[in-house]
Amino acid sequence: MERRYAGWPHPAARTAVVWEVLRAEVDRAAQTRTRLSVVDVGGGTGGFAVPLAEAGHDVTVIDSSPDALAALTRRAAEAGVADRVRAVQGDADSFADLVAPGSVDVALCHSVLEVVDSPTDVAAALAGTLRHGGAASVIVANRNAAVLARAMGGHLDIALALLRDRDGTAGARDTLRRRFDPETATALLAKAGLEVEQIHGVRVVADLVPGNVLDRDQDALTEFELATAAHGPFRDVATQLHLLARRP
Repeated sequence: MERRYAGWPHPAARTAVVWEVLRAEVDRAAQTRTRLSVVDVGGGTGGFAVPLAEAGHDVTVIDSSPDALAALTRRAAEAGVADRVRAVQGDADSFADLVAPGSVDVALCHSVLEVVDSPTDVAAALAGTLRHGGAASVIVANRNAAVLARAMGGHLDIALALLRDRDGTAGARDTLRRRFDPETATALLAKAGLEVEQIHGVRVVADLVPGNVLDRDQDALTEFELATAAHGPFRDVATQLHLLARRP
């Protein structure tokens, strides 16, 4: 495992598959462009941005929270990459105004499309920021997992509401405005002009195993997540879906 992630952060099981895909994409892109331009929409305190900067790339993080951006700035300084991380306050719904069109090699949009006013507009803006051949890393909440989780918890009425609702929500009290499945997420990105190349499940079982497994068997759990992430039915019941899409 250490060898696989040489020069990259050793990921926790919950994010292992995302880092696996990102590492491969960044390494591929860096063969022709050694210092990549990366934008992380809704990137918060820099969980992805700082390691990418440590790998030698320029990262712009756009987030609406000044507290998160302050924490990002401190984190980047402590890691010695303050010169490669730019913090910009702004909403995901209007981030296209903050990034020059066609200027980005890799765009991250993690856990954002579930909460914005218009996922269609954000996906289009995401595509517009990318250079031709650039890639978008998108994470969305999985409707299937939410339905199963509510049903297994005995909340069958909420599970049915999530299943039947067009956007995969359970009403006004739901913390998310929408959820996706592989088909709807792919259709959203395709409408924006992006070609989805990979879909993986994130947290296939990491949210289900006992807490002591997370503490004791992190490597084994990581290997399990990586082994199952691309395969149905495991992928289709993971807590989240990770899509890697490219601008032609």
